[in-house]
Amino acid sequence: MSLSSRRRFLQGALGAASALPLAMATRRLASANPRGLARRVIFFYYPDGIAGRSQNGEPSLWSASGRAPSIALGELLSPLSSIAGDCVFLSGLSMGSTDEGSHPGGAKKLLTAVDGGNGESVDQYLARTVGRSSPFRHIYLGAMATQNNASGDKFISYPSAGVTVAPEDDPVSAFRRIFSGATSGPPTTSVDAGVASSDAGPAAPVAGVDDGADGLSLDTSLADLMDLRASLGVAERTRLDVHLDALHEVQDRLRGMPSSMTPSMADAGGVVTVADAGLRPPPSLRCDAPSMAFDAPTGAGLFAPENFPAVLRAQIDTMVLAMACGMSRVGVIQASQHTSELIMSRFRGTDMYDPGFDMRSHQASHYGARQDRSNRLFSDYVKQVRWWVSQFGYLVEQLKARPEGDGTMLDHSLVLLCSEVSDGNTHSHQDMPFVLAGRGGGCVSTGRAMSFDGRRHGDLLATIAQAMGANVDTWGDAGSGVLPGLLG
Repeated sequence: MSLSSRRRFLQGALGAASALPLAMATRRLASANPRGLARRVIFFYYPDGIAGRSQNGEPSLWSASGRAPSIALGELLSPLSSIAGDCVFLSGLSMGSTDEGSHPGGAKKLLTAVDGGNGESVDQYLARTVGRSSPFRHIYLGAMATQNNASGDKFISYPSAGVTVAPEDDPVSAFRRIFSGATSGPPTTSVDAGVASSDAGPAAPVAGVDDGADGLSLDTSLADLMDLRASLGVAERTRLDVHLDALHEVQDRLRGMPSSMTPSMADAGGVVTVADAGLRPPPSLRCDAPSMAFDAPTGAGLFAPENFPAVLRAQIDTMVLAMACGMSRVGVIQASQHTSELIMSRFRGTDMYDPGFDMRSHQASHYGARQDRSNRLFSDYVKQVRWWVSQFGYLVEQLKARPEGDGTMLDHSLVLLCSEVSDGNTHSHQDMPFVLAGRGGGCVSTGRAMSFDGRRHGDLLATIAQAMGANVDTWGDAGSGVLPGLLG
């Protein structure tokens, strides 16, 4: 690891430790965020919507009412009951009628709030504005999001109009690049898969990243941190120790993931590069050792459905650690892709598990006109959505478990749960399933359900941008302003 790379790591880790002595100012993050603004935002995406209002008019199973501690959650949101007081449950938001009935149309609008994806997504805007001084301006992690040579509208992050960038699907590669100083560019680099897709056709690949001998070695940086620890006060040492313990835990777990699981770098047609985004060529979507598993006793590689829960969990943990160490203020976690072929019935230890039957996410979402519990498609779809919601809950709980400043990381964060459609069977773009967790540094009052009947979802994105300190009044092509009552 180079001296400058170590310094960036140290700055991030020490910034996460919070309120270090002035004598160490040169090793802290360049600036602190004002009180009352969110220090970070994470967008958590899952595919294929919810069991919303059915074609027969049966009410949505995605519902919330009241205020904490007596907030009432419907069946699909009940996995969040233990953290309901940390969430705002939003209803009534619309993505508009353009491309309604379409998964790709929903994915294009989800973070851009512009029809056809003809605009920059809010995560990329925040990355290049309020996040521009972070070691990594943008971290985009996926779990089987690039499966089946996915490109273009399968992704939700748009650096510019009509151009998407793919997430990094390999937890080992993500961990290396974030924590091993493997990036070679300036602090405005991004962590993603390094492929931007549009209709412009193929272009020359950007140079790849040199991961070094083992890529997971943090020993030098951690030794430096331990030297500095001796000069800290008791409170600062305690905060730093929490992050150091977590780094060691994830480092040890990822060392069990064979390097052969990392997809090799390959050129690909139909892609363009974004020179100023720190992008690299796309990985080929094959595993060299498909019989190897992560932490499961059996497995078939990085894109094996039975390994998906472990991969997603590793990506969540890596994102939390990256944020805890101040490596970025803006993150996106993309779990699978719209119209997902993910076989969720292979998830061991869940109520979906059935080794004798392959039930795919998108397959289950087309459960028919009725909410019929005797229909396996519907009953499995309900289980699937509840599982996705529980993974969002895990992310929120991890942020809540880490002290930061006068509270926890969650107190200073915003985390948005989202999907590209509402009801998975009708592909509706109305009454979209959004949950916002975290208090954003004190600017969001949580533990309540809020209805915004007919308001465009771009107004939610504008509200999040304002909470992050961005000079934004509206977002998207039909926005009317921030959502009343959500901030303050």
